[in-house]
Parts: sequence; structure tokens; C-alpha cells
Amino acid sequence: MATPQNFDPNKAQNLAEIEKQFAVKAVEHAQTYWNLLEKVNPRDLKLTKQDDEIFEHFKRDFPELFEEPYDKIRKLDEEMMKSKDGKEKWRKFIESYKDTIKDYNFGSLIRTDAHGEYSETNTIFTTRIQFYAYEIARNRLGLNDKAHELAKAEAEEERLKAERAKEKGKKKANGDKP
Repeated sequence: MATPQNFDPNKAQNLAEIEKQFAVKAVEHAQTYWNLLEKVNPRDLKLTKQDDEIFEHFKRDFPELFEEPYDKIRKLDEEMMKSKDGKEKWRKFIESYKDTIKDYNFGSLIRTDAHGEYSETNTIFTTRIQFYAYEIARNRLGLNDKAHELAKAEAEEERLKAERAKEKGKKKANGDKP
């Protein structure tokens, strides 16, 4: 077994069980955030105690993303984020939160297009601080307003579906025809 002095993370093996646990946490985080978008107007949503600092830092380090109508924040450019220059720029941004944001580098799922819901084709894996940077900006700039309406509509549809199922169950229990 490797000791801390000679441990090389680049040669470390991935353990399937640990990867599954990370995936479960990331999905739970995404579900929680979607539920928040349903219940709270995104412009009023606060994700951390440092939202203002993160937002200003994001604008300062990535001014090219803040050109109106903010399409580069609404819809993520994964290639830009993963390019050599992009990775280096993001690495500096991410590491600056090492001592101030809990789980700053923990994996999170983010919607690639703010106007859509979480789905297989509209989700990528990022760090928690990247999630915060984009989502704080999306919330403040009104880019999550459409997602808010979509989440509310989905929740209402689920509520009505459950209500109909309950009524159907009552009729069946009373011997009525459904």
C-alpha cells in the first residue's frame, strides 16, 4: 500500500464503490438544487454565504462570459472549460476557494443549458465551486427564470398525478368504477 509520502494521484486506481458514492452525492445535490429552483425565485436564492464574492470573482476572472445577453453563462462551453488554457484559468479560480468553501472541489452536476432541466444530454460534471460560480451568475442575471417556471410546472403536474391516483384508489376501495 502506498504511503502518503510516495502516493501519486495520477497513478491511483479508481475504486468503483467510491465512484458510485461520488455519483450518488452529485445526483442528490442536483435534485436538491432543482427542488430549490422550483420553490424559490432564482433571483432571491442564496447558495453560499460568499455569493457576492464568488460572483464578483467570476466576473473578474472570466469577463468574456459576461457579455450580454449572457449566452456563454446560459449555455456552457464545455470545450472552453476543458481546453489547456481553460483548465489553467479554472484551476486558479477553484483553488482560491480551498480554505473558504466546503467541498469546493467536490464533483457536482450542472445543466449545460440553464433553460433546461437536468437530463443526460443537458448535464456535465464540474467542481462544486464551478457550479456555484455559474449558478449564482445565472440566478442573478435572470437566466434561471425559465428553469424556475419549468420546475414549478413539473411539481404541479406530479401533484395532480398523485391526487388523481389517490382518487382512483378511493373509488376502487369503495367499489366504484374508476
